[in-house]
Amino acid sequence: MVPTVELPSTRPYLIRALHHWCSDHGYTPFLAVAVDGSVRVPMEHVRDGQIVLNLSHEATQGLDLGNETIAFKARFGGVAREIRVPVERVLAIYARENGQGMAFPVGASAGELTHAGAEAAPDTSLASGEVSTSTGLRLATRSEDSDGEAPPPDAPPPRPALKRVK
Repeated sequence: MVPTVELPSTRPYLIRALHHWCSDHGYTPFLAVAVDGSVRVPMEHVRDGQIVLNLSHEATQGLDLGNETIAFKARFGGVAREIRVPVERVLAIYARENGQGMAFPVGASAGELTHAGAEAAPDTSLASGEVSTSTGLRLATRSEDSDGEAPPPDAPPPRPALKRVK
């Protein structure tokens, strides 16, 4: 039997590439993050378990888009704060001006991203107009978009899907 090799995640590379693309074209890169105990952000700005961060060079100091963690300093209400986000908690990176970017499943391993990538690709790419004016992005599960009924207990966990919020 051939041992399976865990492939490294492509997520940090895609985040860096989209950040670079936004910066090169004069767009403001926004990062949507699912907040839990591993994320260090100003909790007073967290809404519905998520926060949207401005990753532009003008808004950050010491930005480090690492393979495991995204870290930088930013001002919130005039107060400098240290921000630390594990890469696996990133929901999406996109341009504020047009919504172009990419959404990611939270907590998926590299293998899940690699094997599910072809099937999930059409649903995980942000399209123009998918950005709300209040929070930048709101992710909803497919079960929330249905008739409001909870999925059966043996159903696989729902994938994040983009939902327009007006």
